[in-house]
Amino acid sequence: MGNQATIAAAFEPLLRASLGPHPAVGFEFWDGSTIQPDGDSPGTMRVRSEDALRHLVWAPGELGLARAFVSGTVDLDGDIFLMLRALQSTAPNDARLGLGAAWQAIGAARQLGALGRRPPRPPEEARPARGPLHTKHRDAAAISHHYDVGNDFYRLVLGPSMTYSCARFVPDDSSLADAQRAKHDLICRKLGLADQSGMRLLDVGCGWGSMAMHAAATYGAQVVGVTISSAQVELARRRVADAGLSGSVEIRLTDYRDLRGEEFDAISSIGMFEHVGSKRAAEYFDTLRALLRPRGRLLNHAISSPGGSVMRNSSFVGRYVFPDGELVDVGEVVLAMERAGFEVRDVEALREHYARTLRHWVANLETGWEQAVSLVGEGRARIWRLYMAASALGFEDGGLGIHQVLGVVPEATGNADMPATRRIWG
Repeated sequence: MGNQATIAAAFEPLLRASLGPHPAVGFEFWDGSTIQPDGDSPGTMRVRSEDALRHLVWAPGELGLARAFVSGTVDLDGDIFLMLRALQSTAPNDARLGLGAAWQAIGAARQLGALGRRPPRPPEEARPARGPLHTKHRDAAAISHHYDVGNDFYRLVLGPSMTYSCARFVPDDSSLADAQRAKHDLICRKLGLADQSGMRLLDVGCGWGSMAMHAAATYGAQVVGVTISSAQVELARRRVADAGLSGSVEIRLTDYRDLRGEEFDAISSIGMFEHVGSKRAAEYFDTLRALLRPRGRLLNHAISSPGGSVMRNSSFVGRYVFPDGELVDVGEVVLAMERAGFEVRDVEALREHYARTLRHWVANLETGWEQAVSLVGEGRARIWRLYMAASALGFEDGGLGIHQVLGVVPEATGNADMPATRRIWG
């Protein structure tokens, strides 16, 4: 690495302390000075103003870096997947800036005259909420932050399927839309909806209604979909009506905890459990168990991480993407389901499929970048590009997982009315 100008020289000790002795990408600063990597680089990180350093001084670590990126004072110029992987490969295992790196940031800021005022937080940032985790009020605020950013933006990113969860690429060369249909169809078959027309399905966290519509149109199910996102309800109801499925699909603006006195043959929960939290898992599964008839089935489709992971307020994802989100170890999910009275009959991992899904979404966003910025602003578009690309790498390297866990409510006699093998599901 060579120092070519004052700003580059001031930054180099900080880069070595925070990104390792041999950063794998190039750096360019607002005066045109650069720091070049030892070998080939997949791209350049552009530091556009001293506010980037101020963000690191006031919030050392991931949150400061996130604020710099979202505000546009730091940019990634190149293939974002390759750049993030290169940075990950050389950075220390501890994602936080250590004490030495924090002092380096302060020293660089002093040398460049960047100490002083705190830079404004990007407006897209969620402020830490007060009160106990996962109350109905706090969950509603967290869901609104993530999902009520605009249906047109989600349509651009997700494509025509409007499905915000892991697709299933079977066959391997499936388009994203076909892979999402394949995922919905697999869930319907696991839930036994193909065995008998007219079964009653509850879709918890129904999003924009894609799973509900597939179950009704393909298998004749009578579906109730619930979500606490008002934007999702508005569009889901319109999509159901446009598809001529109003007699089969009902979309409610309802918290799953408020469902009482109804019975269902099956329940699907796709990409919703991440908002529940481990401390509420027993309540969640108990509530869903009480809504199922004997031999009723629950399919819980959720992101997980080994040992579990809480998306803290000091993290990029916790502050900008999923406030109060939590990834629960799949082993804990199975145990919680069993404690609620379910017999767990199948667990299937799909993490490679989610990596592919996310790469499709990033491609959609990058292709429609100007439209995305016009819809939600550059800051939020930046958030989504970074979050989805980093998540794809997490699923590729195994740091993140996703599992479908299928449980059934057995009769007192032990009869669960389940197929002998999973072969029937395809």
